[in-house]
Amino acid sequence: MDNTSLFLFIIACLSINLIPGPDVIYIISNSMKGRKRDGMQAALGLGLGYIIHIMASCLGLSAIIVNSAITFTAIKWLGAAYLVYLGIQSLISMWKGQTRLTLDKNTLDNKNVFIQGAIVSTLNPKVALFFLSFLPQFIDLYQGSTSNQLLMLGLLFSVLATLCNLVYAMAGNWLLSNKKSENYSRWLEGLSGFLLIGLAGKIVLDQR
Repeated sequence: MDNTSLFLFIIACLSINLIPGPDVIYIISNSMKGRKRDGMQAALGLGLGYIIHIMASCLGLSAIIVNSAITFTAIKWLGAAYLVYLGIQSLISMWKGQTRLTLDKNTLDNKNVFIQGAIVSTLNPKVALFFLSFLPQFIDLYQGSTSNQLLMLGLLFSVLATLCNLVYAMAGNWLLSNKKSENYSRWLEGLSGFLLIGLAGKIVLDQR
């Protein structure tokens, strides 16, 4: 992967993971109900779940690439369509102002938060679907081992996602008490929406 693509991947990871979604709400809820340490454990647990999804995605996509480059290209196109769908959802959510950070009163009891986080992440099919859609957009079939590319990108995504989650674990209390939290959330929602649609456009340009 060239430096430009790697930079784009990092920016995409940070933008997507900074959006206050279900994982962030789960982390902040644990921080508020317990201590910051609970929120950090939740973030690390979610990170473990990401890695499990990454390994599964790498194995599956690598097998597909070995058997058929055409099938892998089809997966990239379907993934691009899914990213467009997510991007449009983000833009609609920003437009309607449905991005408020609120405490989730239904969060599980904060015992074994690390294990709970790993289970929540691992059993979430949307996480698997996202990885299968997101990672192939940055794979070049003609530059080195595709398995190594998938693994490197997947682990980098997991590390960046976990770092973002740890920031939320530390700053969750401030975010929920800050009157500007809604504006912050809407700004990131819009940025992510444009970015996801842009990534989908990348596959079209690559094919040309």
